[in-house]
Amino acid sequence: MNQRLKVLIVDDEPSQRAGLAAMVSAWGMTPETAAEGNEALEKLNHFAADVILTDLNMPGLDGFGFLQRLRNSGDMPPVIVLTAYGNQETGPKVVHELGAYWFLEKPIQPSTLQVLIQRAGAHAGLRAEKRALERNLVYKGSLGEMVGVAPRMQEIFALLQQAGPSKACVLITGESGTGKELVARTLHALSPRRQGPFVAINCAALPETLIESELFGHEKGSFTGASERRAGCFEVAQNGTLLLDEIGEMPMVTQAKLLRILEDSKVRRLGGRTEFEVDVRVVAATNKLPEEAVSGGFLREDLFYRLNVFHVHLPPLRERKEDIPAMVETLIGDMNRKHDCRVTEVSAAVLESLERHRWPGNVRELRNVLERAVILAGSGSIEMKHLPAFLQNRPATAADPRGTPAAPAAPAAAADDADAVKFQIGTTVEEAEKGLILRTLEHTRNNKTRAAEILGISLKTLHNKLKEYGSQELGIGV
Repeated sequence: MNQRLKVLIVDDEPSQRAGLAAMVSAWGMTPETAAEGNEALEKLNHFAADVILTDLNMPGLDGFGFLQRLRNSGDMPPVIVLTAYGNQETGPKVVHELGAYWFLEKPIQPSTLQVLIQRAGAHAGLRAEKRALERNLVYKGSLGEMVGVAPRMQEIFALLQQAGPSKACVLITGESGTGKELVARTLHALSPRRQGPFVAINCAALPETLIESELFGHEKGSFTGASERRAGCFEVAQNGTLLLDEIGEMPMVTQAKLLRILEDSKVRRLGGRTEFEVDVRVVAATNKLPEEAVSGGFLREDLFYRLNVFHVHLPPLRERKEDIPAMVETLIGDMNRKHDCRVTEVSAAVLESLERHRWPGNVRELRNVLERAVILAGSGSIEMKHLPAFLQNRPATAADPRGTPAAPAAPAAAADDADAVKFQIGTTVEEAEKGLILRTLEHTRNNKTRAAEILGISLKTLHNKLKEYGSQELGIGV
């Protein structure tokens, strides 16, 4: 960072200016000097200072007037005030009333000044990134990698900007594929921990026998197969952010241990005798409604309240279709970079088809559809022929999830029912559940991972259901 820091030094004493400039240069920073406030303001027109060092008592425009002019301009870099005439009243005035970053009395300790400049430069970087995010939010309807012009998404963006810089826990809810991990990454990017690690763990993907080892780590010999000490996710995420995805799938015993860690900020490895402190911000996510997860015995009530300091609920894509055009533009850009393609647009017919589809797989499904289309198109425009079969038949015919043409299109009011699964009155819950699971597997062409995401259940649960139905009878591999 020091190589990039630009420091403006304002002092009427030539020897002071030269000495400070030499020190700043020796620290690997770029100095610029001015003899008083007016000259400094002129220098700022072509020297984008990250940090300013200024004296107070100077001829012409003194330090007080210089600070006032900077503050009124609305674009004030961090200012460290250096003066030989400090007192107990001057310090609070320049810091609190005039907005200076810090106040130091001469003579200055070089090591102290170096640390202050580095911290002020880091502070300036954070402010610049925050302003860039705010500009994106206002002008582009985006926050980091998240895109959304729908009112509900704008509310979420505002909440993330408030919650991001804090250390508080955040609980993210929403259907599978709505972008819960992206929200967690955005929170991390908005926090002072952005330079630290971001670690994500899917609690549903780990067997009960391994989840505590993954989370807390283990000592050598703590269990069969533990041939060496291993750090857990809390250690790996030190000074960063840890996402616990599908928190409702975590065993209750492990939830109790997690609660204690959140309260005490201390972790003990499996087989360990001592605890050690961790500084990790925890973000949890679930596709279950929190109240139902608690009442159903999937989530401890005390853990829910501890995690639910901030609650971010992501609406499904079908409830914010006005975001689809902006999302399509963003995703196409991502896919062009990923696959070295040069797609520039989508046809009107394609956009209409995308906006009409109900997207049971939410943003993840949209991303997969566009990735396929970008690869097939290669360059130019995405046309209807580049879409999967189940999207190509709209609106002339309704297509079932397998892409097979169905009966002639129903009236417009029923057009969105093409992806629906209908059951007659008298169908049992078990039969309805079985039909829904099988129909979803047809839709995903027997991709069980994607089917589980769409259904909002774990892959383990889906496998168990298929075993109940009888894999040989259904012709589906378990």
